Amino acid sequence: MRRTPLITLSLVLAALMLQAGTAQAHEGAGIAGGFASGFSHPILGWDHVVAMVAVGLWGAVLGRPALWILPLVFPLVMALGAAAGILGLPLPAVETGIALSGVVLGLMVALALPAPLWLAGVVTGVFAIFHGHAHGTELPQAATPLAYGLGFVLATGMLHLGGIGLGLLWNSRHGQMAVRAAGLAIAAAGGAFLTGIA
Repeated sequence: MRRTPLITLSLVLAALMLQAGTAQAHEGAGIAGGFASGFSHPILGWDHVVAMVAVGLWGAVLGRPALWILPLVFPLVMALGAAAGILGLPLPAVETGIALSGVVLGLMVALALPAPLWLAGVVTGVFAIFHGHAHGTELPQAATPLAYGLGFVLATGMLHLGGIGLGLLWNSRHGQMAVRAAGLAIAAAGGAFLTGIA
């Protein structure tokens, strides 16, 4: 029974990857192309995937209300970062911020560091700005901005849900080991992105 969240997560991620591959063929085709392009962007960028899954995991480790608040804060603030990117407002070290999000959020999960809700929200929001700015600046010229934005916000939410699903294993001793291991893997991936290995 404890394997159910992990199986669900695997199925959701597999479905998302298949959808993303199909969506790329239609990029730039009006509203549908804008949505498909936005939806596929977070899923096809592993630097985005690890951080967004980590947000759901960290929320699950911290428990309620962080379980739901962090996955709400991230897309809301990310949308603001995307708007700044679309408008051409500069943000230094965007790729570094994205890579650091994997390192920091992964370590928060792996070490199960307690954090007050306000601090967890601020950390999550700061990293969301970098992810959103990247989405906004990489907006395809032919895409409809609103449809593109809805696509990447929906994909982000689904990745958060995948992290929450995996994080539900936290209630058992073996589950905690699996969640901590996932956090370490995320931090290592973020480190690889940060150093340019990946």
